[in-house]
Amino acid sequence: MSHGMVRASELLTQDEVGLLTRALLEWGGPAHCSDQLAVGMGFGGAQDLLDQGRRLRNALREDAPLNAADWARTLLATEIVFVSDLAGSGVEWSTTTGRDDEATIRMLRVIQRKLARTVSRYYGKRPSEE
Repeated sequence: MSHGMVRASELLTQDEVGLLTRALLEWGGPAHCSDQLAVGMGFGGAQDLLDQGRRLRNALREDAPLNAADWARTLLATEIVFVSDLAGSGVEWSTTTGRDDEATIRMLRVIQRKLARTVSRYYGKRPSEE
């Protein structure tokens, strides 16, 4: 495994991986992302978010190693799609995912803590390759 690459199984439970995977899928459904927001999340634009989201979902499911930028993009995309009613799933989250809001935020906080060391270089910055 390359330096800086981390598999989901090294950091997260299957349920936590499931949350991230489902959140990334929301961008192709009820969520509506502008090119500007996608760029701010570290993607090339809205279409790249969908394309990379597919790649990231597959990597999470297959337990393939991801670099820090990919982990940061995944986390940020999850945070936004869950919370934002303007761009993400927002108030429809529980309807579209079948996941309870309260349980989701508790699990998201756990994921944030577990990924903190991996994504720390991107705090306050746009996640991008170095």
